Formats: sequence, C-alpha cells, structure tokens
Amino acid sequence: MSLQTRILVATTVALVLSVVTGCAPPRGFHFDVAADMRNYTPPEYTGPQYFEGACTAIRDLGPGAFMVVPGDLDPPERVRATLDAILGPEYVMYPVVGNHELDQPDYMPYLRELNRNGKTLPGIVRSGPPGAEETCYSFDYRNAHFVVLNQYYDGSSDVGTDGDVVPALCNWLAEDLADNDLPFIFVFGHEPAVSVPDLDNGRVRHRGSSLDKYAENNHRFWTLLREYQVVAYFCGHTHDASVTKINGVWQIDCGHARGNGDPGTRSTFVKVYVEPDGVRCVIFRQAGNGYEATFEERLR
Repeated sequence: MSLQTRILVATTVALVLSVVTGCAPPRGFHFDVAADMRNYTPPEYTGPQYFEGACTAIRDLGPGAFMVVPGDLDPPERVRATLDAILGPEYVMYPVVGNHELDQPDYMPYLRELNRNGKTLPGIVRSGPPGAEETCYSFDYRNAHFVVLNQYYDGSSDVGTDGDVVPALCNWLAEDLADNDLPFIFVFGHEPAVSVPDLDNGRVRHRGSSLDKYAENNHRFWTLLREYQVVAYFCGHTHDASVTKINGVWQIDCGHARGNGDPGTRSTFVKVYVEPDGVRCVIFRQAGNGYEATFEERLR
C-alpha cells in the first residue's frame, strides 16, 4: 500500500469514527521552546543575528500554541516586547526562572506579577508551594500537562538556592503529577540533570555544577519523572543543545536563542509536536540569517 493510500485510508477511518461516535478526530498541536536569549534583545540588539532572528523564524514556520522559556530571559520585559512585536501580544509566553533572573532586583517581581494568584497566565491548574506560588506552576493545554519548576526555591524563598530540586519542590511536583490525568506530561526547569555535549560541536558547560551538584535530590527528581512517565524534561543554562534519553526520560537542552551573542554554539529553538499518535521534537539552529531544522526525534 502506498503512503498516499495509507493516508487516505487513515483519514477515511477517522472521519467515519467521528460520525459514528459524534466526536471529532483528535487534533494535534505544537508549542515552541527557546531559552537563554538574555541581553541580546531589542533595542540594543536587533536583526536576524540575535533573538529577533529566532522569533522571525518561528513566525515564518508558523508559531506554536505558546512558548515556554526555560530561564535566563533577562530582562524579561524586553523578551516579552520582542514577542509582541514579531509574534503578537496574543502569543503566550510561560517563563521559567533562571539563575540570571536572580541578578537584578526588578526581574523577579516582573515574573511573579505575570502569574499573580495563578490567574494571569492561561490554563494554570496549580500554583507553586509556599514562597514560590507564582514562579512554580502547572498548566494544561488540550491533552497535555505542563509543569514549570523554579529550581532556585529552597523551601521558603523563590530566590533561596543555587539550582536544585529540594525536597519541598520535589514533594510539590509529586502532588501535581499524581493529580494529573492527561496522557502527555512535560516538565521544565532551567538547569539540566546532567550537562550533555552540544549536538553540533560537542561543547560541554556546567557539568557537575547543575542539578548533578546535589546528587541525592537529582536522583529523586529523575526517579519521579520516570515514575509518572513524563515525556520530556526541558532545560537551558548550558547554551548547548542536546536531546538525550536518561533512564527512560528524555532531557532536551534547548541551547541558547541569543544568536551571535554566544558564538560557541549555534543559536537554537525547539518545536514540539503533540500529535494523535505521539510526540516528536525538532531542533532548529541558526544558519546564516535564518534557521534550519537540524535534528528530529520521536519522543513517544
């Protein structure tokens, strides 16, 4: 049977089922992930060689339902302004706290206000633990559950540690995952469980000083992801892009989206496609004044 015939048969079956059951065929969606664009945003840095270039490529490819930013988006208001200008103010950004958001006194209040009382960002189903109510959260979109972790939460303050999944945060995550009944789960934090070489040139940064600095907490965290069959954990921090399966769970390091701001590895963003038959991710990397798809992996 040819590919075209198989597609026709599958489409016909789906339409018949929709008539018989009264339900529409399942629809897929995709979302965008970009990290560590810090500082290389307008008005100082404009054009295709910086974060603007990644946003323009996302627009031209077709933007996802929303973007999750796994940290180091400082200054956050400039990242939001760039998204507004290129992708529109209706394009939703879910921020993750990175280590550099702790550097300036006005960055954290801005991020907290984006999710004040769990009512500003759409789809929020759980606010964070005491002391990190706004900067840890989970949200649902269609058939997927998304969890955002602030790894600088120490159990009482959301700026209290140097990158860790402390027991209080892990307990909150466990409660959230236990309450979820959607089939696809994605978790986001700034720092990797372990630093992995860049897909292109093998550069390695922050090995031994990321979550792996706290081995016991890191092990408990990863065991929890595996227990609840999390599809993938997304991070940034290293500026190196990688897609690696670790003990049954995918870790996707989204690299950096600062363009020429880090010449050590190519600027990167990720598109994740949640489809009726599974999940796949595509890595896009800077090529001249644009971006090209360089790597694809089926996650489930």
